[in-house]
Amino acid sequence: MPKIVAIIPAFDEEKSVGKVVAAIPQPPVEKIIVVNNNSRDRTAAVAASAGAHVVFEGEAGYGAACLRGIAEAEKFGAELVVFLDADHSDYPEEIPALIAPILAGECDFVIGSRALGKKEKGAMTPQQLFGNWLACHLMRILLGAHYSDLGPFRAISMPALKQLHMRDRNYGWTVEMQIKAALHKLRGREVPARYRKRIGKSKISGTVKGTLLAGWKIITTIFRYAIFPHSF
Repeated sequence: MPKIVAIIPAFDEEKSVGKVVAAIPQPPVEKIIVVNNNSRDRTAAVAASAGAHVVFEGEAGYGAACLRGIAEAEKFGAELVVFLDADHSDYPEEIPALIAPILAGECDFVIGSRALGKKEKGAMTPQQLFGNWLACHLMRILLGAHYSDLGPFRAISMPALKQLHMRDRNYGWTVEMQIKAALHKLRGREVPARYRKRIGKSKISGTVKGTLLAGWKIITTIFRYAIFPHSF
């Protein structure tokens, strides 16, 4: 069994992060890293009391928090990394099903697809649903990458993750990983993942500014790699 580490980026998620940490099955996960992304509330304290190893990342941005979590996971000798959100929208108890194809040696990278799984009514906004459809459609047409979702619930082996040389520090993180996985011809798979309403208001899809910025970054990232595929 490889050493499995879960990484949870968190920004002002004191009401939910403890529930997420508590629901992560240990084993198979050996270490839970919560990256406190400059939170203004008690996110760090709640996560620590729930049993997580908490690290701080002062630069705002989902990608920046994920990169900080990866650096910390490497210190623990992680061989397989699971990413999930701190807002309680994912189901941590599904981690064994998420990582099973990697443990079986069938693939290097797995996405928990909300499009293939069951979504609680209202869990995703109309703009999220359209954005996911558009991004996946563009990746298929422009890059030959076949995905049904940009879901944050995902797992990847550490050797494969290092191969991708991830760089995005904000909204483009998830799509960058999926594009690079396709360009590097990683063995990828999607598994159905349930999805529920998050606790609290989303900082991205819950605001007009966040929605526009995230959408712009995702679309421009896809076109950049389509035009300059060797820039990865």
